[in-house]
Amino acid sequence: MYSAKPQKDFLPRGSGIVTRRPLVLQLIHCPTEYAEFLHCKGKKFTDFDEVRQEIEAETDRLTGQNKGISPVPINLRVYSPNVLNLTLVDLPGMTKVPVGDQPPDIEHQIREMLMQFVTKENCLLLAVSPANSDLANSDALKIAKEVDRQGQRTIGVITKLDLMDEGTDARDILENKLLPLRRGYIGVVNRSQKDIDGKKDITAAMAAERKFFLSHQSYRHLADRMGTPYLQKVLNQQLTNHIRDTLPGLRAKLQSQLLSIEKEVEEYKNFRPDDPSRKTKALLQMVQQFSVDFEKRIEGSGDQIDTYELSGGARINRIFHERFPFELVKMEFNEKELRKEISYAIKNIHGIRTGLFTPDMAFETIVKRQIEKIKEPCQKCVDMVISELVSTVRQCTKKLAQYPMLREEMERIVTQHIRDRESRTKNQVMLLIDIELAYMNTNHEDFIGFANAQQRSSQMNKKKASGNQDEIMDQGSVNLRITEVIRKGWLTINNIGIMKGGAKEYWFVLTAESLSWYKDDEEKEKKYMLQVDNLKLRDVEKGFMSSKHIFALFNTEQRNVYKDYRQLELACESQEEIDGWKASFMRAGVYPERITEKEKSDTGEENGSDGFMHSMDPQLERQVETIRNLVDSYMGIVNKTVRDLMPKTIMHLMINNTKDFINAELLANLYSCGDQNTLMEESAEQAQHRDEMLRMFHALREALSIIGDISTTTVSTSMPPPVDDSWLQVSGGPSGRRSPAASPTPQRRAPPPGPPTRPGSRGSAPGPPPCWGPARALPPWGFPGPLRRAASPSSLPT
Repeated sequence: MYSAKPQKDFLPRGSGIVTRRPLVLQLIHCPTEYAEFLHCKGKKFTDFDEVRQEIEAETDRLTGQNKGISPVPINLRVYSPNVLNLTLVDLPGMTKVPVGDQPPDIEHQIREMLMQFVTKENCLLLAVSPANSDLANSDALKIAKEVDRQGQRTIGVITKLDLMDEGTDARDILENKLLPLRRGYIGVVNRSQKDIDGKKDITAAMAAERKFFLSHQSYRHLADRMGTPYLQKVLNQQLTNHIRDTLPGLRAKLQSQLLSIEKEVEEYKNFRPDDPSRKTKALLQMVQQFSVDFEKRIEGSGDQIDTYELSGGARINRIFHERFPFELVKMEFNEKELRKEISYAIKNIHGIRTGLFTPDMAFETIVKRQIEKIKEPCQKCVDMVISELVSTVRQCTKKLAQYPMLREEMERIVTQHIRDRESRTKNQVMLLIDIELAYMNTNHEDFIGFANAQQRSSQMNKKKASGNQDEIMDQGSVNLRITEVIRKGWLTINNIGIMKGGAKEYWFVLTAESLSWYKDDEEKEKKYMLQVDNLKLRDVEKGFMSSKHIFALFNTEQRNVYKDYRQLELACESQEEIDGWKASFMRAGVYPERITEKEKSDTGEENGSDGFMHSMDPQLERQVETIRNLVDSYMGIVNKTVRDLMPKTIMHLMINNTKDFINAELLANLYSCGDQNTLMEESAEQAQHRDEMLRMFHALREALSIIGDISTTTVSTSMPPPVDDSWLQVSGGPSGRRSPAASPTPQRRAPPPGPPTRPGSRGSAPGPPPCWGPARALPPWGFPGPLRRAASPSSLPT
């Protein structure tokens, strides 16, 4: 039956199991006649005897020569003027008893192989049954019932009509009266073994088939709906129906793909890789695009805003206003070391005499030493900005991937300019620090002055003497309570949660005077408010199994911070959050603790500094406290000035200058590098991408044109009306709905042997012989399940 479609003998024949691998057979209508195998690329077979030999050889290559099987398909295309466009899948027949190299579970393996094809909803099932056996016992129909309970995909095929006993016929079956199917039954007459041995070709066999139906008194009224050509026509019509049903969705998908690449392809249509004018134009466009992208990333007005992380100008802003202030605070002086230095400075300035007044020189000496320490974080700030600028340049040059030489040269030139500006920027920053060192402006409006410093020192001494825990306000300059919110956000209280069965998250609000936390961000239910006076923060190592980053608040006077806890551990999800909160706490006056190696020792500082501080006379202690307040006040002014001038200096000398360089000088530098044609050489990947996009564009246009032709030129047939297929719900067999006696065909075990009969092998007939297996699949239709020797279902795709 398969060979009759292209009218060529090309399928292997023999006894036993012949089809041992799935054969995907694509029939393509074409003026010339030849065949192609997928595994023999570029080779055309015009002799169909060679096709049969290649099928046998390819089967043996994978399965051996002793009846082994494999689920790996053989793909064959047959081009012929005698076929309609169809795809069929010839599958191995069901085997009950293993032979040769077949495994013990051969029946299960073949069934699983068949199910891969026939369970697909777009496969048409050909339930092939012999006319000289009882249809109620058809294994093919039994399998069809398993996978197509509604009967919408099953077509019955009745073979061996010419071999029925005299006086019997299959008229009731072909008229769809017995065990009716929604798509009905089609009768075919194939060549007998005698015909094959007599070299009767398929054309003559099809003529004989036509004559049989026209001359048989029971079938002549059905002759126009019987035979292999009609079966081929039905299958082709189902393929047409399937295509028409899927066209709307396919057209929409293709149009969407076409629109998505149309803009890009428009640039490639008139593309000439070796055109010098094109390269010059492209170079100008690339430089202009790079300039625009760089400025947008720095200024924050880009069309593609990153929503996952900070980038470009946002990261530089974070360096200016979070990282750099934090680095300044990290350089804060150590309290004990500072007081010791002040006392030594006062004594050394007085020399052999006992001083009556607090010396100015002690103040200037200590302040200059503290200002010197600012140089390191200032240089580090410049380095961090440079790193971000170089990263931004690399991000902007990603669009130049199609021109790798241009991208590399552009990165080199801009990066080199940034490095050149680095030294000048650092020199200017150092100049700012030297300017601060040159003159101590003690008349600054924010400077506390000697009088206020002495008064504050006196108040602190009174506070220590009385043990009063309330803050004593400066009578000379009243400090205003600042209630402005510095930061809000979620934090996890880590150490308290451990005592209560787990860390808990709260909504924290930080102001200049307090830290409050609430149940949620609506800020209705306040849990606690903590004054930030005398608080400092320290880092806490995260636990072995913890992914959170932790820092702690503690009281510098060794008091409990919160209830019975000496410190309050707060946890964040990332290091960036930690840095942000630390910077915010510093704005509120909560600084990181400073711990030196000497402080960590149990024996105290060198030369007995603790004892020294306790043994100071009251006059010296007051002077130390006064200088300490003056240094604290003046360094606050210096830090404020540096925090203000650093971003301005870097913006002017580094960032704005780089933008101007890209706008005005980058193109000239590129032209001075040498041959512009070399710079504008396309990458191999880009050339391949362009060719692929053009091929895809033309393929989509052609596909849409073909779909338009199909929509207007093809005719679709509707699904046949439903029939009484309740028998499909009952298992076929001797105990089925209809008894063998009710069948118009005699129930027999097997047809009698002899030349007129068709043996159950492909060598006996082109029709579905016994070993052909229960499934014949055409890409939109399939078939599984065990079959009897004389029955075989086929599946055809539409």
